[in-house]
Amino acid sequence: MTTTAQARANTAPAAGRRSRTKQEPTGTDRIPKPSQGWYRVKGTNLKLRRVTTILEQGCSKGDALTFWAGNITAETAMNNLPYLVSSSLRPEQRTEAYDWLRRAHIRKKDERADIGTAVHRLIESKVLGTPMPEELLADEELAPYVSHFLRFVEEWQVEFEASEMVVGNEDEGYAGTLDYLLRSRLIAAALAEHLKAEVPKDSVFCGDTKTGGELDVKGVYPEASLQMAAYRKARVAWLRDGTKVPMPATFWAGVVLHLRPEGYRLIPAVADDQVFQAFLTVKGNAEWTSGLSKTVIRPALTLPTPISEERAA
Repeated sequence: MTTTAQARANTAPAAGRRSRTKQEPTGTDRIPKPSQGWYRVKGTNLKLRRVTTILEQGCSKGDALTFWAGNITAETAMNNLPYLVSSSLRPEQRTEAYDWLRRAHIRKKDERADIGTAVHRLIESKVLGTPMPEELLADEELAPYVSHFLRFVEEWQVEFEASEMVVGNEDEGYAGTLDYLLRSRLIAAALAEHLKAEVPKDSVFCGDTKTGGELDVKGVYPEASLQMAAYRKARVAWLRDGTKVPMPATFWAGVVLHLRPEGYRLIPAVADDQVFQAFLTVKGNAEWTSGLSKTVIRPALTLPTPISEERAA
């Protein structure tokens, strides 16, 4: 018979040695964090592919991005002709001007990303009822975004259920951070009329905010529905204290808030089972692009050594 003291002795680390037992994550450490295209679940070996990475790798943009980059470069060149002409006449400035011009689209992309991140931080503060960051409130460029967001909340009588919540589907191997979940009787009524379908007044909707493009022209693309369908079909969610809970049920269509300095539009986004299956197809494309595709084309073959030479050797 083993006594309690003996059992403790058998399991205790030897003197001078550190225990190798992994400490289970607690509190907010339990929430998966994004890293290099994955969400890593602490305390496990589980990695869930990031939804936005899946969409970047698995959706073909065709020539759209090429044309966009070309237009940004041309616009930058036309707005800076004196600088470019003078730089072209000076060998020491020519390379610098060339590098500056060819990176015009990257600067524009980073600029839009910075605005999008700042707007999301402001929205999150509003949703959670916490003070908005002073440095963002003082930014005049962000002021119209905040004003239009608050107008959206008031006009559509929006009540938020969650914001910036990490959700995941461990069976399908993906995770992401949704913008928010919301309720609105006015949105439910407008969707019912638009979709010609029954939409319960107390429905919970997935919501997403986009800040790029132009109102009524571009800025909300089909990938938004794929992203929303992935979040809707998540199996689990992590609350802000790190608690893991089942993903709340949401209606099969959500809304994208297209937020621009000149105003806002509320765009319906279908995110039903059919769209989710399309997302899984895109996920397969992403896995091909980032994995198997890198291994299938091998180095060129060389002629085999002739049999007569092998025997002679």
